[in-house]
Amino acid sequence: MFFIWMLLPALYIGSRFIWWLPLSPVLRFGLFLVLVGICEFRFFSRWLWGSSFSPEWPRPVVMLAGGLFGAVVLFASFLLLRDTLALLVGLLTRKTLPGLPITLPLLVLSVVLAGVGVWQATRVPDVRTVHVTIPGLPPAFDGYRLVQLADIHATRLLPRQWVEQIVARTNALQPDLIAITGDMSDGSVEDRLPDVEPLTQLRAADGVYAITGNHEYYFDYASWVPAWQTLSIPFLTNQHVRIVRGDASFVLAGVPDKVAENYGFDGPDLKRALEGTRPDDTVILLDHRPGTADDNAAAGVKLQLSGHTHGGMVLGLDQLVKPLNNGYISGRYAVGPMTLYVSNGAGLWNGFPLRLGRPSEITELILHSAASTAR
Repeated sequence: MFFIWMLLPALYIGSRFIWWLPLSPVLRFGLFLVLVGICEFRFFSRWLWGSSFSPEWPRPVVMLAGGLFGAVVLFASFLLLRDTLALLVGLLTRKTLPGLPITLPLLVLSVVLAGVGVWQATRVPDVRTVHVTIPGLPPAFDGYRLVQLADIHATRLLPRQWVEQIVARTNALQPDLIAITGDMSDGSVEDRLPDVEPLTQLRAADGVYAITGNHEYYFDYASWVPAWQTLSIPFLTNQHVRIVRGDASFVLAGVPDKVAENYGFDGPDLKRALEGTRPDDTVILLDHRPGTADDNAAAGVKLQLSGHTHGGMVLGLDQLVKPLNNGYISGRYAVGPMTLYVSNGAGLWNGFPLRLGRPSEITELILHSAASTAR
């Protein structure tokens, strides 16, 4: 089913653009086959290098393949807009819009935007600082610096050198705590462990904690568990830790991604994660997917940190991702008494390595107690 969805842009461009080109049938068919190859390069990568989700190609090849696919998706989207506009104009005025004079500039625009999008997706992200007031947070934690790293997705596209720069930029913030909210890498232990090893250099006063995202389970999760132990980064799998300042404390809890159940591992269980906590505890939850926010707010969580969406990646196309995540796609949301923050992510999956209007980020959250903001 995944590869059928990947083929749809090629089918639309083939029927609405290539078919009408003033070329011989052989050339038009050849162009369509090239288009199919661009859209299905992940299918072919299974037989050449790596897997469908993490082709072990040289970085320039991954960038080129991803950029071409991005250009195809953008061009198909522009064609759909063109056809919709032409239909409306035809219904209202009984006139027709010119074909190629409009379509060729859209093709050029798609290629240019894809190039910009790949550059935006692969650069080292800037720091985004967000101030969050948490009801019930003890005043001792006012000004507490929590850095969230979401969706690092270390791969051939985002290799060790890129991860090293993420670590350096994060450590420069001198955080009190670092939270990695899933999708740390894509690929086997043998291929990826060298790329994620720089994460062992992350430094925070109260430590570094992580949870699993969905991608952790796509690449032999059981083999990765002992590998993560060598990184000395504890994973909160339906667990919590208590962060203490003198007599004050808050609870940092974490749950695994729900796809874990499809692979025979424990799925998210917030009740289990909070066993042993007190009713008056301030709970900060790490949950890879933002779509669970309503349930977590009802359970008493005060701050939820999520990723998964990559911010929608492309402004406009992000609206397609929203319904899949209960409308939560990027940034801060008030969910009842709880604050939800959805990071755009530091990296992204290399299958669609474009960012346009949804920049990557290292998220620095400055926590404030309600008591301090009332003064």
